[in-house]
Amino acid sequence: MHSELENYRQRIDHQRRQVREMVDGLPAEALNWTPLPGEGQGDATNSLAVLAAHVAGAEHFWMAEVVGGRPATRDRDAEFATRAAGSQELTDRIDEVAAETAEILSSLGPADLDGERQAPDRKVPVRWCLLHVAAHTALHLGHMQLTYQLWTGGKSKHTPSWPEILKEGESG
Repeated sequence: MHSELENYRQRIDHQRRQVREMVDGLPAEALNWTPLPGEGQGDATNSLAVLAAHVAGAEHFWMAEVVGGRPATRDRDAEFATRAAGSQELTDRIDEVAAETAEILSSLGPADLDGERQAPDRKVPVRWCLLHVAAHTALHLGHMQLTYQLWTGGKSKHTPSWPEILKEGESG
């Protein structure tokens, strides 16, 4: 049986890996395309590049800055202005965040899950931070899947079924 921390790590890793696979190898044209262009957050959809940058930025914020207590470096506005020249810069950033999250999670013990951490405007439970990273990533992965399908005219990338996810957890 996996520990609670290991279960969080598996879920976060699984979601992040799907985000990485979604953008890996795509040309700039696909990465920067938006289904509904417009101005402002409420008027436009986001590109795959923006969503990948945002997912990485949010994970970095919650895991490294809030849970890990590292200095604030996130630039959320820059995430939404991302224009990718290619997929490598996105996959590199996702990989950096993966390593950072692994380091933070490996430093936590079961008692840390009962603790709280200081976010910019309030204290938040550590468990909430971990669940939020997984849920937030899953939400934007869904946006990415739809954007990819619209870009390709209906084709999709493989999405693991729950038996595949559970089997992955057994071997991971």
